Amino acid sequence: MASSSSTYRSSSSSDGGNNNPSSDSVVTVDERKRKRMLSNRESARRSRMRKQKHVDDLTAQINQLSNDNRQILNSLTVTSQLYMKIQAENSVLTAQMSELSTRLHSLNEIVDLVQSNGAGFGVDQIDGCGFDDRTVGIDGYYEDMMSGVNHWGGSVYSNQPIMANDINMY
Repeated sequence: MASSSSTYRSSSSSDGGNNNPSSDSVVTVDERKRKRMLSNRESARRSRMRKQKHVDDLTAQINQLSNDNRQILNSLTVTSQLYMKIQAENSVLTAQMSELSTRLHSLNEIVDLVQSNGAGFGVDQIDGCGFDDRTVGIDGYYEDMMSGVNHWGGSVYSNQPIMANDINMY
């Protein structure tokens, strides 16, 4: 197009600057070219503005997603720590349940033994062994011998609580 406009100008200059129809056409072509250039500049400016707005929107979206990601990671960390703590407590409780079940089973066996053998014992018998005050005798020997035995049957020490190993608790 530049060659055509220069052609128009060269023809107008060859006319000697007369106001003829060909010089009007040169003006209209130059005017159209100027308007097109302005329109193109405006269009390029709008395009740059749209592009900048799109980049700004993407940057804002990146920031928002980064914040969301950070919050999710923090939540995951807290949840994982809570899970580990609960898992440790669960392990301790499971061990305690096992120990208590074993103790309950032992105590039920003792109760069954006492109930099954209880009918043959006299009132004076202690600990299912057949000892009484008349049999053991004199000078506190009975008290010394029976100091580790309770009157319900069995050793005092056999009914002590079994503590769970809490090494996994902390």
